[in-house]
Amino acid sequence: MKDVGAIAAIDCGTNSTRLLVVDSTGRTLLRQMVITRLGEGVDRSGTLYPAAVERTLSVLKRFRELLDVHAAGSIRIVATSAVRDADNGEQFLASASAVVGVDAQVLSGDEEGRLSYLGATADLEGSDENLVVLDIGGGSTEIVTARSGDVSAVSLDLGCVRLTERFLSHDPPTASEDAAMVAMIGEELTRACRTAAALNDLPSGSRLVGLAGTVSTLAALDLGLPDYDHDAIHHYVLSREAVERWCHDLGTETYAERAKRDGMAEGREDVIFGGAVVLREVMRWFSFGECLASESDILDGLVISQRS
Repeated sequence: MKDVGAIAAIDCGTNSTRLLVVDSTGRTLLRQMVITRLGEGVDRSGTLYPAAVERTLSVLKRFRELLDVHAAGSIRIVATSAVRDADNGEQFLASASAVVGVDAQVLSGDEEGRLSYLGATADLEGSDENLVVLDIGGGSTEIVTARSGDVSAVSLDLGCVRLTERFLSHDPPTASEDAAMVAMIGEELTRACRTAAALNDLPSGSRLVGLAGTVSTLAALDLGLPDYDHDAIHHYVLSREAVERWCHDLGTETYAERAKRDGMAEGREDVIFGGAVVLREVMRWFSFGECLASESDILDGLVISQRS
């Protein structure tokens, strides 16, 4: 690839809008995340709300200024679950393209999973055959495996925002709400195993690699971090016992109580429980004792896709 200087990637997710800029050697220059809740109400209405669109476009305008500061010569901007599901998704893509100055794309669930896998495994040692990458987003969750170099991704309608809006109307949630959510997760995991045969025959010693805000926040909570620390979170090992404990604690706390915890990202306190339960159920379902938290994810995959 011709040297274009800095390379950038923007991910317009259901819960957050994120930016990564790297230099020509791959060194990170900037990584930012803002919770914009683009997918607010999409599960119920099938439409992106005007206020949610405006929040996201406002952040994209700030990102455009940062791209200019870093003289980014190659930029890729994508949207995921919320825009896939919304009847006005194309309108959002057009507006986002105009703000950033490059064509915004909506990714399929399969594309989303493959790019997340590409980013998450770039700095991991060992065989890809033993890795299961789990990307818990706001609107969807991708489970990705590889066999003989063939990457297989399945996208499920399980996301921390979708589950919270659909099931968790009380603060804190009730036992019946929790049970209904767990039942849906079980249905989706059953579908995943029907769709992706590799999930039914995972090699002995397979490792689970968890991505995105839910996993990062659980790692930060487990570490008791007063402030975000990329190096502390990246490749931190969450035990299943720790995930079980956090599900119990978060599920019995109010939003306000969660927000006071060291490690809780501002704006994530209302949806963290739903995401944590997805991780817990995946670990139970496939008998994983640990989850390796990765701060390298779809953004890194998007950058790598521009460098190849």
